[in-house]
Amino acid sequence: MLYDRLDREKVFRDPLYGYVKVYYKLIDELIDAKEFQRLRRVRQLAGLSMTFHTAEHSRFGHSLGAYEMARRVIENAEGIKDVLSEYEQIVFLCAALLHDTGHGPYSHAFEAVMKYESHEEMTVRVILEDTEIHSILDRYDKNLASDVANVIAHKGKFTIIEQLTSSQLDVDRMDYLQRDSYFTGALYGTIDSDRIIRSMKIVNDEVTYRASGAPAIESYLMARYHMYNQIYYHPVARSYELLLQSIFLRIKDLNDKGIHIDGYVSDFIDAITTHNLKSYLFLDDAYVNGFIKQLTRSSDPILNDLCNRLLNRKLYQVIDLKLEADQKKIERIRSKYASDPILLRYYFEESKLSQIAYRHTDDLDKVDTIKILLPSGKTISLEKYSPIVGGLIEDAKNTFSRIYFGKGE
Repeated sequence: MLYDRLDREKVFRDPLYGYVKVYYKLIDELIDAKEFQRLRRVRQLAGLSMTFHTAEHSRFGHSLGAYEMARRVIENAEGIKDVLSEYEQIVFLCAALLHDTGHGPYSHAFEAVMKYESHEEMTVRVILEDTEIHSILDRYDKNLASDVANVIAHKGKFTIIEQLTSSQLDVDRMDYLQRDSYFTGALYGTIDSDRIIRSMKIVNDEVTYRASGAPAIESYLMARYHMYNQIYYHPVARSYELLLQSIFLRIKDLNDKGIHIDGYVSDFIDAITTHNLKSYLFLDDAYVNGFIKQLTRSSDPILNDLCNRLLNRKLYQVIDLKLEADQKKIERIRSKYASDPILLRYYFEESKLSQIAYRHTDDLDKVDTIKILLPSGKTISLEKYSPIVGGLIEDAKNTFSRIYFGKGE
């Protein structure tokens, strides 16, 4: 089956790649679909801009970047065109492009509070249900929507594509590490994606990487380690996310009690109570920011306080439990919040985080395992090949704990 190409390739200017190139009419139509355009209004890093003020980039830009990474894999990875038909290449490009369409505004705080379907599950719904994206995919091929959804849901039908779109080394991560590094101003996320792709080779229907490319992969994993440690887990950014989480929780609690909320939150409530996809897709950062601003005048004192704190950057205080020598202070804070149900529910969080850059997967049958192709033709796991990766696995056993509290001492 041949998919129509544009008369002239379409390009999107990009600070990382120069151009994101689009050849297929299908991809061009998907980019113009309203559900994909919505990603322009959802920031990639949610509240991280509270710490890194230039981190204002969107999931739209990241999704185009993941697509471009996939396009470059198809063009440059040895053997991939021999094992993926044109239809399967289209599935790969669509999955890379659409993988984040199910993200909500401030997605991780949203999912944590609502116990909602994950953004991957919402992405599958966007692809399979009554959406513009579904109608475009269906018009090109009746199986295309379900096959793209199968990749997102890790059903195992297209193992090579799944490994390339969602594993420990995939087009999603290769883009967001570089993009987030660029927009936060950090240098930790600089990786040699061209070298990684050039070292890629398909062997026996598996994605492998030549041993000559291992240093680039080690550098990629170190970048991931430092980005999580220094950027994604930054205490101020996490404080912002937890405060937002408390706002969502308070709205839910008030609604569950039948208490009127004096702000425009009807679509938000509809999305979390009925799981209505249209209401969910109506939500974006602007919508959430708008009702938070309204709720700074809420008659509910808790919601009023939380929203004013968020709007005016009066975030939770943070204590790293490993660095705090005054154990009496820690216990005093814990005791204070534990004795007050309101404080405990909305103004206190104790969390543990681990610095996982590479998960232990010394099993060549697992999709997640990064496989190194030796000059002899033998394939071994990256962790057996690289002592650096062994160190990262050992370090992942370490966790660090913090407490976040909102009323001060």
